[in-house]
Parts: sequence; structure tokens; C-alpha cells
Amino acid sequence: VQLVESGGGLVQAGGSLRLSCVASGISKIDTMGWYRQAPGKQRELVARVASDGTTTYLDSAKGRFAISRDNAKNTVYLQLNSLKPEDTAVYYCNADKLISRQGTLVTVSS
Repeated sequence: VQLVESGGGLVQAGGSLRLSCVASGISKIDTMGWYRQAPGKQRELVARVASDGTTTYLDSAKGRFAISRDNAKNTVYLQLNSLKPEDTAVYYCNADKLISRQGTLVTVSS
């Protein structure tokens, strides 16, 4: 099983990014989501989406981020809008109990 993220980068405050994660080697996924970990802080759940489309968001992400998934492609997306410097972190993809090892870095400059 492999989870591969893409889409991170450097963006100015107020900007947008779109993260993608493809899960391979797994046939049926219930929940997909995104975690993040900022330097010196604990990893936190940013958003998750269940197979029925139910979504959950970190309070600070509500209204700014949007999670979606393409079940046919085993892919989950995270649209990041109105980014703030405090959103700077490594973002990790999650599929059920699995979480990626690499992550993708999002850096928001002020």
C-alpha cells in the first residue's frame, strides 16, 4: 500500500493550493483525509471524508479548506484557500488507518 501526495509549495498569505493524494495497493477505502504537522507541534487532523461523502474539518479550516475524493481513482484532494502563515506545515495523506510517511510541505509567507 502506498500513499503519494503532491501539490505542496510556497504561497503568499491569502493564496491557494490544491493537494492531491493517490492511494495504491488498496481496493476499498472507507475514510480518506489529511493531517498536518507544523514544526514543534503535534500532528492534527485537518479534514477527512468518508465513503458516503460525510466530511469533517478542523475548526480553523472550516470555510477555507475543502476536501473531496474520487473513489474510482482512490484519490483525495484538499483545496486550501485563504491560506495563513499558521497553515505552514507538512501535510500527510491518510486512508483508513494508514498515513503517509513523506507528506508534502506547505509554506505560507506573510
